[in-house]
Amino acid sequence: MRVSRRGAVDPFIVMDVMEQARLLEASGVDVIHMEVGQPGTGAPEGARVALAEALERPLGYTVALGLPELRAGIAALYQRWYGVDLDPSRVIVTNGSSGAFLLAFSALFDAGDRVGLGEPGYPSYRQILKALSLDPVGIPASEANRLQPVPSDLPDDLRGLIVASPGNPSGTMLDHEALSALIAHAARRDIAFISDEIYHGLHYDARAVSALEVSDDVYVINSFSKYFSMTGWRIGWMVVPPDHVRLVERLAQNMFICPPHASQIAALAALDCIPELEANRAVYAENRRLMLEGLPKAGFTRIAPPDGAFYIYAEVSDLTDDSLRFASEILHGAGVAVTPGLDFDPVRGGRWLRFSYARGTDDIREGLARLQAFMAAR
Repeated sequence: MRVSRRGAVDPFIVMDVMEQARLLEASGVDVIHMEVGQPGTGAPEGARVALAEALERPLGYTVALGLPELRAGIAALYQRWYGVDLDPSRVIVTNGSSGAFLLAFSALFDAGDRVGLGEPGYPSYRQILKALSLDPVGIPASEANRLQPVPSDLPDDLRGLIVASPGNPSGTMLDHEALSALIAHAARRDIAFISDEIYHGLHYDARAVSALEVSDDVYVINSFSKYFSMTGWRIGWMVVPPDHVRLVERLAQNMFICPPHASQIAALAALDCIPELEANRAVYAENRRLMLEGLPKAGFTRIAPPDGAFYIYAEVSDLTDDSLRFASEILHGAGVAVTPGLDFDPVRGGRWLRFSYARGTDDIREGLARLQAFMAAR
């Protein structure tokens, strides 16, 4: 049977690394997971309790935009975190942030449009764009600009721009001035601006700035996966300009019908579980401290400044120019799974590795000890 060229996307390398690690574990090898950006904790207790209670009544379709009370709760989060007065009608609950990207790209772009994305960056942006017959344009961000794009990096023929702060894999953030400069540049050139804010809440000094603090004429995407520790629940949201709500609603009705009812109930309760979530963030802060102390001892000395998220992105050109092979050597030689930079930057990523510190602190300590021993013997 024939296939579409739109299906010819690249693999998500971190998922391949996870599978290699799983096979090793199935053979009896103990593996420390520093590859995947998944919290080591589960959904907050309040979320689990709320769902358990909800199972006593039928769970079915909700309206396509999501439960009104959840949309209102998310809007209240913007007031609490950023001081932004957000109309809940602009909040659209989605099937994870991935569902939000599908909706955003479908609403904003026509086939063949060129959409810019900073590199290094989340690899699925590129592949989702390709699958929608759009043209992803990698924008190499410099170390001098903390691996974040700046207006002078952008070509003139873009129809859209995706920016993530904190970034994946770097963890670097854009301050208000830098984010405002990008949004203003996009507005002057009629470039649709999409802000990926999935790691908001996970900061270690200054908080992240939301694009909604700068402009209402943007798309903002977030998720319950990271700060709220609910990856497997596949529940996220997006905020769109008021005149785009019905456009996105029609797409959501036809693409997804609605987000999972059960996950929406849990997400609503999770919004009130701040003490537990802040305790998780304190664990990440300690893990970050250990990584910044321990990775240089293993020989990984060139590190992007990790302002947020739970990643360390390390330049390893003094050790290899083939991060895929190097990551495999580390997995099989040290029993530590890490992600090759090629996932995030197809041009320069052969010289970078990403280390996740999302798991428990004991795992981080053990992983660092293994890395130090492996590199000393290499």
